Amino acid sequence: MKRLLSIMMVLALLCFSGFALAADEKAPAPAVSAPAAPAEAAAPMKIDTGDTAWMIVATALVMLMTLPGLALFYGSLAKKKDALNTMAMSFVAFCIVSILWVVYGYTLTFSGDVGGFIGDMSKFMLAGIGVNSITDLAKTIPEYIFIVFQLTFAAITVALASGSYIERMKFSAWVLFCVLWMTAVYIPVAHWVWGGGFLAKLGALDFAGGTVVHINAGFAGLVGAILLGKRREANLIPNNLTLCVIGAGLLWFGWFGFNAGSALGANGLAGAAFINTNTATAVAAVAWMMTEWMHHKKPTVLGLASGAVAGLVAITPAAGFVNISGAIVIGALAGVVPYMAVAYLKPKLGYDDALDAFGIHGIAGTLGAVLTGIFADPAINEAGKGLLYGNPGQLMVQIIACGVTIAYTAIMTFIIFMIIKAVVGLRVDAEDEVTGLDESQHGEKAYNLN
Repeated sequence: MKRLLSIMMVLALLCFSGFALAADEKAPAPAVSAPAAPAEAAAPMKIDTGDTAWMIVATALVMLMTLPGLALFYGSLAKKKDALNTMAMSFVAFCIVSILWVVYGYTLTFSGDVGGFIGDMSKFMLAGIGVNSITDLAKTIPEYIFIVFQLTFAAITVALASGSYIERMKFSAWVLFCVLWMTAVYIPVAHWVWGGGFLAKLGALDFAGGTVVHINAGFAGLVGAILLGKRREANLIPNNLTLCVIGAGLLWFGWFGFNAGSALGANGLAGAAFINTNTATAVAAVAWMMTEWMHHKKPTVLGLASGAVAGLVAITPAAGFVNISGAIVIGALAGVVPYMAVAYLKPKLGYDDALDAFGIHGIAGTLGAVLTGIFADPAINEAGKGLLYGNPGQLMVQIIACGVTIAYTAIMTFIIFMIIKAVVGLRVDAEDEVTGLDESQHGEKAYNLN
């Protein structure tokens, strides 16, 4: 605990340093909306039926990523006695965020700006928004569609963190975590990057959620895993790898809405994000498989699926900024670096990140965000110009954005866990953990087979 507190102090210093650097930075903010604006966004605001149709589909695809995609992916990897509880964590996270987002999440993220840190309450309970309303952040679709699209991002970010906590966290603690973490962590970070906050003014590039989603969830997972402590049976014992493949496939499928949808229209930028997403994911899956093959002498199906997810994570911040060469490089590194974190870093440091939410999302998200500062090609999106195209300052901006997000997320997650511990406690009893959380928390079993 002393070591963790020392780390928290260092992260606090990093976070405040980032705020100071952002305040002093004179660079103008690029034309990046939430998640990122295409060059065509300068057109007058008018609802376009083609853009609207695509964004309704993209929104449904991102919802599919959480339910059933992530629920199946995570649930299949848990022990048989904890499968339902693991799936329930994703399910309830989506429900809770869906409610809180329309009450106050959307307005605090995307309405106004208070000191570069948070939005205002002018659209509390979606006040003033009608069927023909349009926001400056998405000029060709109804604001209602933009609201729900962003809701699905918030929901999956909260759900992703659960992968680090499974098989020992009280369900009541998880429910409270969903409320507190979405409010105190996701909303501010999303505002900083996508809602006109200080990182947007600094010029940070995040097309679809490298900092906002994956770094955020990954480092929350790491801090929570350390505070929860190790499981009594810390080995990974998947209950159904068939469902793991189905879950990974649904994540890949839904990710096209995640990344291509972040162009906020049916346009060429969506096409670039789409092909970059597929290419980087395929490269990462093969790279992970080959790395594991050399290391363990056998290529596992779980490794192939994990590599694909790592590729999806890494290309997310870069999808609408890089060309195909950049996507290939990002995918290749995403198949190797997160694998090393899972295979070497986790055992060496001894934290119990049960489903590698940190190893995959935290590491690959950071990798992708930093590489965006190198490979951003203005020919793809004029809002982004990286190191290779004559703008070395963008790389530093990306590093600052990553550092500030990591520091803030780690500190706030620590505080939230301390609050939860005081209110309802964090871990189930030892007997309940041995019995399994399906029965002890829900009174059910995932499998009732003779």
